[in-house]
Amino acid sequence: MTLFRRTMTGIAALATTVVLALGLPLSAVTAGGDNAHDTGREDRTATGAHGGRLLEDGAFRLELALVEAGLPPEFRAWAWHNGKPLDPAEVDLTVRLERLGGRTDEIGFEPVGDFLRGRRTVSEPHSFDVVVRAGYGGRSHTWRYASHEGRTRIPDPIAQEAGLATATVGPATLRRTLTLSGRVRPDPDRVARVAARYAGTVRDVNVGLFERVEAGTPLATVVARDSLRPTTLRAPFAGTVIERHAAVGDLAGEAPLFVIADLGTVWITLDAFARDLRDIEAGQAVTVHDLDGGTLAHGRIARIAPTSGPRQNVHLRVPVANDDDRLRPGQFVHGEVTIGERRVERAVARSALQRFRGFDVVYARFGDTYEVRMLTLGMRGATHVEVLDGIAAGTEYVTGNSFLIRADLEKSGVSHSH
Repeated sequence: MTLFRRTMTGIAALATTVVLALGLPLSAVTAGGDNAHDTGREDRTATGAHGGRLLEDGAFRLELALVEAGLPPEFRAWAWHNGKPLDPAEVDLTVRLERLGGRTDEIGFEPVGDFLRGRRTVSEPHSFDVVVRAGYGGRSHTWRYASHEGRTRIPDPIAQEAGLATATVGPATLRRTLTLSGRVRPDPDRVARVAARYAGTVRDVNVGLFERVEAGTPLATVVARDSLRPTTLRAPFAGTVIERHAAVGDLAGEAPLFVIADLGTVWITLDAFARDLRDIEAGQAVTVHDLDGGTLAHGRIARIAPTSGPRQNVHLRVPVANDDDRLRPGQFVHGEVTIGERRVERAVARSALQRFRGFDVVYARFGDTYEVRMLTLGMRGATHVEVLDGIAAGTEYVTGNSFLIRADLEKSGVSHSH
């Protein structure tokens, strides 16, 4: 059995490769070699004068149309008996729409002019199995037919081969962010400029540029010009020598010979502009990224400068820990500022969103059947987006390679006729 399964898996993989190479839909490959597949098209029959489906049972005939041009989608129906138009008030009509996932919409009708009008709009997607029940003259008539759109079938082995990853619609904490450019700078309160107390000559230098020193480390010895007494310059705290302006024999004056910075904490200075400031306030969380998008550190806005720079920019200061020396003064970075955060009950991954007939959609999965879901979206976060309507919580949907479903439907020739 193991060899058999391996052989069948190999055949499925080969078939998928051929299908993709030929530009055919993934649904053209099915388990067990069955070439039949659901293209998502409605099984069309005769069309009436109003563009609807004609349903006949003996002398009774009904045309049922889904009307949506410039209107919220609704069903309308016209009835005849023995070829003569009927007064819509004499016909009792209901339509049941059976959707994937177990949802059922029951629609009653009321007479309006010369037709019957559905009492509720038909929500997207317009993909369902339709059960029509009509009563006239003491007799009842029932029809059932499929009207599918945005639906395709892809067996599990093929879905796995294509990398169709899924997730479940559920709650999420959404973050609105603003990305600003900035630079790493030393903490100005942890920078020391060490100069000689008296003018003199540098006799010896004990540390090099970029060398780490501890508090009290001897930096250099300066011999005073007047008294010829040697004075040892020492590091005021632990840090790194970021500037050295001393060499043996140099004359020491008022200018600093060494600049020492404690880089265990640094400042991220971000540039904000007027359009950004309405969303920014002290205390907001900031994630620091390098220019390639890698995460370097986390912090919060500690200070917003009260003045503008030459480019009308305003500096934001974000202190962050730098124990591992990943942040270097002068380095360019991006700061992702969290300007809003909210918990929502229904959310989908932004990576799952596709466009279908002008809608933002995801593709819901029901076993090996996939169907489009048109969404009404709310707040957008960095990774997820809120769903106000269009898909139920707990529904499985495609997140990885969801564009393959859209391509599969397009290759299958999905229509939007009813």
